[in-house]
Amino acid sequence: MEKKFTYGQLFAFTQSVFLQIGCNATDAAIATKALLSADLRGIDSHGVARLSGYVRLWEAKRVNAKPAIKIVHETPSTAVVDGDAGLGLVVAPAAMQIAIDKAKNVGTGWVSVKNSNHFGIAGHHAMMALDNEMIGIAMTNASPLLAPTFSIESLLRTNPIAVAIPAGNEPAFVADFATTTAANGKLEMLQRKNSDTPAGWVQDKNGNTSTNAHELKNGGALLPLGGDAAHGSHKGYALGAIVDIFSAILSGANYGPWVPPFPAYVPMPENMPGEGIGHFFGAMRIDAFRPADDFKQHMDKWIQRFKSAKTVEGEQSVLIPGEPERIMEAERKKNGIQLLQPVINDLIELEKKFSVELI
Repeated sequence: MEKKFTYGQLFAFTQSVFLQIGCNATDAAIATKALLSADLRGIDSHGVARLSGYVRLWEAKRVNAKPAIKIVHETPSTAVVDGDAGLGLVVAPAAMQIAIDKAKNVGTGWVSVKNSNHFGIAGHHAMMALDNEMIGIAMTNASPLLAPTFSIESLLRTNPIAVAIPAGNEPAFVADFATTTAANGKLEMLQRKNSDTPAGWVQDKNGNTSTNAHELKNGGALLPLGGDAAHGSHKGYALGAIVDIFSAILSGANYGPWVPPFPAYVPMPENMPGEGIGHFFGAMRIDAFRPADDFKQHMDKWIQRFKSAKTVEGEQSVLIPGEPERIMEAERKKNGIQLLQPVINDLIELEKKFSVELI
């Protein structure tokens, strides 16, 4: 069973929940905007479906609702940010803004973050650069669920990469993808529907291919992009490793098997080498490379040429990264956001817990 809610309904409810756990008004609005950007863009696994998870992290005293976010090391173009165990939904926009400000001054800005938490969808943060005629980059590590190629041990997560590139008359190019074959959130959505996974998403505890959406609970693991070595899974593994290193070893956050888990009930790893979860952000001013108008004109030409490519039978056109999400956002702003009943049930529990109304 599913039900639709307006963006305004979900925004008011989510903001109220963040206020109830102690966020100030500014941070509650920032966190809500970041979280709901996932629902608007069709990334349902990372939107309000995760709200109760953030609350449980706060209840477990693993999230600081009033963080003192600060720069602990910097150069004119780089910085390391300590998120003070804040919501990643708050820490990430603050860090991305630092990268943008540095790019305004010296052409590019690069920020690595430690001591943070889950930050929602990477694309939301990368897209902050677009209004400044900049290219934005965002990535994050997370607790391990992915087995590197040839391994049965989980050492990485979905470790997403997002790149947002402005165009002229055409909509922006926005690539936002997990470095696993599928994000864990998609696995969770299949679990809620009691559906199997496609082949190549997960393996069992012995390394055999499986289609059981609950396989991770049995000791299995997610697979890197490619699924197996014959289909290039070593490349997906390498991409996830790069995200882990940029996000954590560069900043002083936890990495590999030591990254704190999102579920509050899962015990924290022992002998953790860093602080919290790590992120990495970049902002590049286009006119640090060439005149912005020239660049955007050629981005338009690039997009138009790819859109006009000959397609296989049955397909209308080649999709530009970010296009399905942009179409979904327009549709959901107009017609509402559809939530699965298990997600609605979670929100009802939050209604009771905090005495705030969803409708």
